[in-house]
Amino acid sequence: MKNQKKQVYAFIDAANLFYGGEKNLGWKIDYQKLLFYLKQKYGVQTALYFGGIEIHDFPFDYQKQKSVPVKALIKYFTGHKMQRIEILHSLKTAKFYARLQLFGYLLYLKPVKTYYQQGGVIKKKANCDVDMTFHLMRLQQEFDGVVILSGDGDFLPVLQYLQNQEKEVVILARSKRTARELKQFAQGNFSDFTRLRKQLEFYDK
Repeated sequence: MKNQKKQVYAFIDAANLFYGGEKNLGWKIDYQKLLFYLKQKYGVQTALYFGGIEIHDFPFDYQKQKSVPVKALIKYFTGHKMQRIEILHSLKTAKFYARLQLFGYLLYLKPVKTYYQQGGVIKKKANCDVDMTFHLMRLQQEFDGVVILSGDGDFLPVLQYLQNQEKEVVILARSKRTARELKQFAQGNFSDFTRLRKQLEFYDK
């Protein structure tokens, strides 16, 4: 895929690819290394990162704002009158996203929603599948190829469509968390993310 004349975008489904964090993956990801790898390996010019964050009582307008504004959120949490553990955790996450912006990622962040199920079970969710699909379709005229960092089988129809539009599609995901139909679709264009530990592991300095 790497070709200076081609435009290549990366679409990162954080909830799917990094589910469970480093504890589940077994090692900590260096996101600066990841972006460098995507550029060097696949010629990626633009990397879109889709994720969620708990905003608590931060004012967010779903009708006007396409993504949670990280800098404003950090400022809001820093001056929050109630420095509860939940607020501090969200502040840490917001600062992490701010670093991703500095590295060069384009962020599309959704507020995490809390659902109360039967028996008092609390479930939190920020599903970005529809958002990522929307931007894949919206931006299709801008790229010649895409690198999809997700193993979610729900993306199969849109990836098939893009391939039929003569877009090259590469899937980079954790093999154990990748739908079989995606592997069958990608064939030789599928790579197991977990095998990149040497290239992408973060080391504390």
